[in-house]
Amino acid sequence: MWRYLFIIICFWTCKPSYENPHIEIETEHGTIELELYPKQAPKTVATFLRFVDSNYYENSSFYRVLNDENQPSNAPKANLIQGGIWKSNNNLAAAIPGIPHETTQQSGLKHLNGTISLARGAIGTAGTEFFICVDDQPGFDFGGENNADGQGYAAFGKVVSGMDIVRKIYRSNEYDQRFDPPVAIYRIKQL
Repeated sequence: MWRYLFIIICFWTCKPSYENPHIEIETEHGTIELELYPKQAPKTVATFLRFVDSNYYENSSFYRVLNDENQPSNAPKANLIQGGIWKSNNNLAAAIPGIPHETTQQSGLKHLNGTISLARGAIGTAGTEFFICVDDQPGFDFGGENNADGQGYAAFGKVVSGMDIVRKIYRSNEYDQRFDPPVAIYRIKQL
């Protein structure tokens, strides 16, 4: 009897056990679950999880979208949704030092459909902004054409549940690469 009671209680209260950390992004359109890869991208994952645990992403948003229609015809194309805390309008994000860049050549990860990666300008400037790939984006990998310095972006995980939510956000109203209005991220939490 006690054994069954323990099983029932654990069913409702025990956390799932994962080999790698999992996070949930709770948005106004639903929840996206991602698996992160600390063995491949240790600095990126550790910093991102520190931001998550510090509640930096509470009441943030997905604010940018890139699709085939809203990019210059002569530029390499990309398909993604970008979110987090935008540095140009947030003192907290602006004060965070850049994360050391972990290329896809170093990590072995690729920018495939559902990959989460850090947005950046110059090498070492990535911070609280991230993006999720919609379809495969090889131009974001090391040596790819989407970044002039050829270093690509720092992939560090992938969507394991909720890609339908990613696509719903991707199809939201936008103007000039900006969601109109931004899509609310209520919070990001570790599972």
